Amino acid sequence: MEPIQDEDEASRGVDRRTWVRGALSRRGFLIGAGLAGAGAVAAATYASHDAISGALTRTAAHPGASAGPSPSASSSSVAAAPPALPDRTFVSTHLTTPRVTSWATSPTAAGLIFVGPMGHGSNGLILDSHAEPVWMESTGAGVTDLRVQTFEGQPVLTYWTGTGIGGHGQGTGTILDTSYTMVAQVNAGNGLKADLHEFSLTAAGTALMMSYPTVPHDLRPVGGPTKGFIYDCHVQEINVRSGEMLFDWSAADHIDIADTYKLPADDNASADGSTEAKAFDPFHLNSVDDAGDALLVSSRHTHTLYLLNRADGAIRWRLGGKLSDFTVASDAAFARQHDARHRSGTLISLFDNHYSAGNTGASRGWLLSVDEAARTVSLQQEFSHAGHRGNSQGNVQILDDGHVLVGWGSDPAATEFTPDGRALFETTGLGNASYRTYRCPWTASPTTLPEAAVLTGNGSTMQVYASWNGATETAAWRFMTGASEESLTEAGTVPRRGFETSAAVAVAAKVAVQALHLDGSVLATSNVLTVQH
Repeated sequence: MEPIQDEDEASRGVDRRTWVRGALSRRGFLIGAGLAGAGAVAAATYASHDAISGALTRTAAHPGASAGPSPSASSSSVAAAPPALPDRTFVSTHLTTPRVTSWATSPTAAGLIFVGPMGHGSNGLILDSHAEPVWMESTGAGVTDLRVQTFEGQPVLTYWTGTGIGGHGQGTGTILDTSYTMVAQVNAGNGLKADLHEFSLTAAGTALMMSYPTVPHDLRPVGGPTKGFIYDCHVQEINVRSGEMLFDWSAADHIDIADTYKLPADDNASADGSTEAKAFDPFHLNSVDDAGDALLVSSRHTHTLYLLNRADGAIRWRLGGKLSDFTVASDAAFARQHDARHRSGTLISLFDNHYSAGNTGASRGWLLSVDEAARTVSLQQEFSHAGHRGNSQGNVQILDDGHVLVGWGSDPAATEFTPDGRALFETTGLGNASYRTYRCPWTASPTTLPEAAVLTGNGSTMQVYASWNGATETAAWRFMTGASEESLTEAGTVPRRGFETSAAVAVAAKVAVQALHLDGSVLATSNVLTVQH
């Protein structure tokens, strides 16, 4: 048996390699399917549509390909951050990812990291705590809100996919099982398109979603034209299996546009509400959360959380903004917030963006103590680190062990904290932005086969590469070679080393790889490659 040798990365030079993939090429690869202009990086432009803007862009795949260009910066005085590093590429697959890094000072909570990096490589990405890819969405679809949820008692992978349009989106919700097989696609009701800001499953088998239809509206209360146009944010609850719409709530029917902190004059002429194509965005709803007989909704542009009666859609109370029903402590006053979650009758978590172009300060993850009887709100705990400033997007996740994960949104990073606010883990380089970031336990076995590739040289050995997109239980790789498919024998076995593992083996005519479980059993075997020498 030829001894296994670790690969020297410098040996991957294009001028001396032959790429062999044979029958394993089962899909077309599209990369760079970013939602362009997703708030470029931590100090990037605060665009006129200040969440996620730009149309879905697709770029033909090739090793080293990068996503489409981000929009040019606005006149903001905030300097743009340096461009991200070139995307990370692999030999055994055309899929690419941003060059993500991470650090940890103590053990993290259990689970993998789920992100939607924008503008670089795969938009849907699962990582381990060492920033190694586990799964890359392979179609090139634009993805937000990638995470693990429960549907019909089983863990599922969920995300929104579609096209980003001027700070919102038009698409559908997607549910995959632990083999990455489609369980359901969920559409908004009344002919509307699902927005990218929320796709949350409930224990009742329903999905909470949003939509941003354009409607005519009198904009004189905010200094605009009488016959203007706005985005009227809808909150909907949809039965996943039947598609029946169970709840449909219109922000324009319940919120006065004069409550907004964003005026048409603040935007450039492309969003002043003067025409349907230039719709004004007075509400910008960005989260909806199940609160039993009520729904908790966040409106970025009114700086307000609304608790809605589920039965009739009436606003039970407003927290924050111009018409707050609560007295909010000065250190708990939020603005431009995202991801409001009802944790209990007395606790709400949210991401306080606060920071915007031209001012100072840091964004924070917050736990707010809410006394509904006394109508008071105080700050229970703050989570901030290293001056992270996400001028848009962002989220707060409370983990099973009490740790708290904060995704910094347009600042492309996420930090895990102890319950008392000490940072113990961070991952950075999440493309240009990641709308939300989560840590979730996830065990998956793809229906696809492992993939293999060979780099041949002029000597007696060849370098064989192995990967299996989405597999979570591969502990080692067995490399099989022979003169024919029937004569394959083991050339060596090595522990899995990140997404792609390689080994030097003796030159042979046929090659295959086997993914091995921790107990040594074979999980799956690749197709057999014919090596061209």
